Amino acid sequence: MAGLRERKKQQTHDALSEAAIALFVEHGFDSVPVADIAAAAEVSKPTLFKYFPSKEDLVMHRIEDHRREAARVVVESAEPPVAALRSYFLTGLAGHEPTTGLNDLPQVVAYYNLVFGTPALATRLREFMDDDERALAEALGGDLAAELLAAQLLSTRRILAYRNWSAISRGQSATARYPTAVTEAEQAFDRLG
Repeated sequence: MAGLRERKKQQTHDALSEAAIALFVEHGFDSVPVADIAAAAEVSKPTLFKYFPSKEDLVMHRIEDHRREAARVVVESAEPPVAALRSYFLTGLAGHEPTTGLNDLPQVVAYYNLVFGTPALATRLREFMDDDERALAEALGGDLAAELLAAQLLSTRRILAYRNWSAISRGQSATARYPTAVTEAEQAFDRLG
């Protein structure tokens, strides 16, 4: 069980992130100074930077736990890589996992609108995706064939998630989108198989 100090640190971390994302969604990423985020979370700027080295980190840490996820799935699965990632993506769709793009909770939609609509955050997301691709290629063997397969698999997953997010952002519910999302995922992974 975490000690009092660790719980306090986690509370401060969460308060900073929540305050930042709320301000960014309301006013735009580029319009919110770091001092306003620190004030909203009732901490100093130096304290904020102890928890988050950059303004982008205040937003992107939410994706951090998914970093190198495809490589982990492939390494931990007894299935071949395409089948493992297909199963994982379909399970994510069924659970309305935000990384599949199939989640219509207002705070999730607002978060992804913020990330995709802010050049600095979109650039950081691209860095995460490049890191994921390198990790997956390494898990697949690290040669040219592994690099090509990793690029195909992650591009497929990215396109499927973006199509889902686009439909949701245009007002379609996750429940209504689900059958199409599954059909598109099945077709896309069949092409890779």
